[in-house]
Amino acid sequence: MSEQAQQNKAELAAFLAKRKKKNTVFLVILAGLAVLFFAITILKMS
Repeated sequence: MSEQAQQNKAELAAFLAKRKKKNTVFLVILAGLAVLFFAITILKMS
């Protein structure tokens, strides 16, 4: 039973690591879009 618990912990750790990586990529994309829209707005004002 402890082997299964260790496998579950390993699977959970892998899942959390993958989700953290996806969240980081999503944050970078979202921040990039915000900067892009800000730059476009500034350029249109002048």
